[in-house]
Amino acid sequence: MAPDKRAVKRFTGWHMTWILLAAFAVVLGVNVLMATLANTTFGGIVVENSYVASQKFNTWLDEARREKALGWQVKVSRRGDGRLDLALTGAPEGARVEADAWHPLGRLPDVPMTFAKAPGGDYVGSAVLPEGRWTLRIRVKTPEGQVWRIERSVL
Repeated sequence: MAPDKRAVKRFTGWHMTWILLAAFAVVLGVNVLMATLANTTFGGIVVENSYVASQKFNTWLDEARREKALGWQVKVSRRGDGRLDLALTGAPEGARVEADAWHPLGRLPDVPMTFAKAPGGDYVGSAVLPEGRWTLRIRVKTPEGQVWRIERSVL
């Protein structure tokens, strides 16, 4: 039997160069993808002074407990004209409703709103909210001075 005489290709410096370039391209591609995702998906919430915020934390928890004890509920829906409807249950008559809509990614400016009571009992927003995802920070103030705050997402 004759020996097998297949051509054996040698591993050269060019092979190693291409392997290194491919490895660096993968690492660079993953880094660019992750940086892009991190930059476009989370706007983050930052306080001016974290020490001062930490000193107020227990006060905020007490306020949240008092507000939860009121038992008020709200449902937010978008109307065809771009304004918002709030179905508020439990709040006393004469409550004043305000809100700030902010874009979670900070791409659009905040939209301050006031709400007026509609004939059907819901509250209707004063401003048109552009399409997209928004976070609505709602404040309800009663004539007696009680304040209730809540956040809701609006799509």
